[in-house]
Amino acid sequence: MTLRAVDAPSVAIVGAGVVGERVRRNLSSSFRLLPRDLAADIVVLAMPAPHAPAAARLLAAGTHVVSTSGAIDDVRDLLDLDPAARDGGASLVVGAAVSPGLSGLIARSLTGRLDGCDELHVAVHGTAGPACAREHHRALAGWALGWHDGRWIERQAGSGRELCWFPEPVGARDCYRGELADPVLLHRSFPEVERVSARTSATRRDRLTARLPMLTAPHAEGGIGALRVEARGHDVDGARVTVVNGIAELIGTATAATAAAMVAFLSRREEHGGVVTTSDADLPTDDILRDVLRYGVRLQAFTGVPS
Repeated sequence: MTLRAVDAPSVAIVGAGVVGERVRRNLSSSFRLLPRDLAADIVVLAMPAPHAPAAARLLAAGTHVVSTSGAIDDVRDLLDLDPAARDGGASLVVGAAVSPGLSGLIARSLTGRLDGCDELHVAVHGTAGPACAREHHRALAGWALGWHDGRWIERQAGSGRELCWFPEPVGARDCYRGELADPVLLHRSFPEVERVSARTSATRRDRLTARLPMLTAPHAEGGIGALRVEARGHDVDGARVTVVNGIAELIGTATAATAAAMVAFLSRREEHGGVVTTSDADLPTDDILRDVLRYGVRLQAFTGVPS
């Protein structure tokens, strides 16, 4: 099924939290919003994980799906729905949040500036609503995946402290390995890259209590969050090059912008069927990033020179 923006495709958003409400706001002027998911052309899943069972039901009905889930097991289950999506002639966007999601768009954009890329490193700070905060809590208690010189490695989440510099006003934060889905999706899109890692910021208290139930209820929304994506490789002359882009924004706002941008992309796409990730080589990455910016996110580049 081909969708075009001029046809005003119908969209349903499942989830009434911070992200769901902002996706509604972003899309309300360009798309017909419906209250029922099965009646819509495109459905955005913005509720807590898991998303795979709902996605399977929607794909069977020929409905396009945009998932904001970042839970690693759920992301793997969503990737496994590729045959079902193809059979239904529907597209399934996996990882349409900040990490994963915007991280993949930025990674694809950065690697396009290099003659060759051999390392991709993602770091994220902050959370959106309560469900996102609980996912961050769980991510520090599990096992962190990384791609290292041709093989997967697992390390204890909460280990591997690294000081990461995010765009202002967030600045420098201690970040640790986490059970994050970015390496799975980035390796899928960049199989030639030798090293892929993902870290999340955490306090001493976060790390000490990660294996316990959350001691206090999460806030309705966290403060300013941030994302940093670093690509390392070489230029046409063989010189070593590192490029870094990122954002400093409310995570809920950035997630909603990414999800809305992927809805807009699906509405313009000529051919449908199968899994789509934000770092796929055949996506119009620059166009999608422009939509993310149009929905209120500011992309920043690290130049090494204070402004």
